Amino acid sequence: MASPSSMPVRAMLFNALRFEAGWLLCVLGGSWIAAISGAALLGWHFWHWAKPGEWRFIGLFALLGLALDGGLHVAGGFDFGDQALVAGLLPVWLWMLWPLFATLVFHSLVWLWRYPLMAAACGAISGPLSYLGGAALANVSLAAWLLPVQAVIWAALCLGISYYARRVAATTQ
Repeated sequence: MASPSSMPVRAMLFNALRFEAGWLLCVLGGSWIAAISGAALLGWHFWHWAKPGEWRFIGLFALLGLALDGGLHVAGGFDFGDQALVAGLLPVWLWMLWPLFATLVFHSLVWLWRYPLMAAACGAISGPLSYLGGAALANVSLAAWLLPVQAVIWAALCLGISYYARRVAATTQ
């Protein structure tokens, strides 16, 4: 894993802006735009930026997103209306946000993982805010209990990523 000091600030900023552009394209563009733009952004990431073996982490994160958000949908947390769903669980646009987020982990967010409690707090705040904003823009209804549950999920995910990233960093030094 790259240390924050070894990654130029411009590269970290470009990685973060690429994710934000992907987020907007997915949420505002719907599933067809998400499939095309998400695949293009992921392909570009793998071709130009990805660390060796990073594809496994991104793939695992995509599956995790399908399971977690899909489970929350089945439990009544999301109402997607008449949108087409992947495996009956999620629209492509929401599912695509998971692998796109994973492209940040070893790049623009690498600095955050050194601070597990801060990572958990950032996840607990930014995760639900992302869902709230995305739901408003994509005309998705959220159950009242969903955002607090998302806060716990994203806090735990970011805490887990922090411990995983620190372990990876320790084995590569």
